[in-house]
Amino acid sequence: MRLKNKTALITGGTSGIGLATAKLFIREGARVAVTGRDASCFEALRDELGNDALIFAADVRSTAEMQTVSQRVGEAFGGLDILFANVGIAYPTPLPTTDEARYDEIMDVNMKGTFFTMKAVSPILRERASVILTTSFIIHVGRPGLSLLTASKAAVRSLARTWSRELMDRKIRVNALSPGGVDTPLHGRSGAAPEQVQAIKEQIAARVPLGRIADADEIAQAALFLASDESKYMLGAELVVDGGISQI
Repeated sequence: MRLKNKTALITGGTSGIGLATAKLFIREGARVAVTGRDASCFEALRDELGNDALIFAADVRSTAEMQTVSQRVGEAFGGLDILFANVGIAYPTPLPTTDEARYDEIMDVNMKGTFFTMKAVSPILRERASVILTTSFIIHVGRPGLSLLTASKAAVRSLARTWSRELMDRKIRVNALSPGGVDTPLHGRSGAAPEQVQAIKEQIAARVPLGRIADADEIAQAALFLASDESKYMLGAELVVDGGISQI
């Protein structure tokens, strides 16, 4: 088991990529804590993750809530070997119609949330811990109407480099995981009808050289690699897992 005796915190770990990663980390021997905003799913989630997993209701936009999560994880685990800062949202933001409220929402979740999650958790990260930041393939391509998503994720990519330098004395590795289109509940959170969501998935898949979008489990496997000692020579890097859409 590649994560035997390791401890991990996954933000946004109650669905999609985060949940798939939590399950995989547990199978690989880690003790796992996850955060999410929808407490209504927590009872079912306990059945999926088992009684040893910790589940916290927390919004990454709240610095106080993330400080509480860090404190409780530190008390339960004694420290952290892995942080997967996975929370993110994705909405179209056409320049003529995007208002300030949508700007604040995207930047607060994707950038502010990542920054202050790391600030809260940094004191309990053990020496040689692995930090994984979720970015997106979109930062490598130009897609009309997605400027704020792209900007927020490009900022997160930058954090992997600067934090790698900042935490080098503690031998903490910070790397970015950049998924392409993934079949997760995120697609349905824009308010679009189911048939519109399916059409969006098909449009993305049509541009992917491999001809499909990813399963969440495929991204979880990449997160496992970055969390494990198999990637111990990677620092400040970005692992792109997008079926080739930003590469060829």
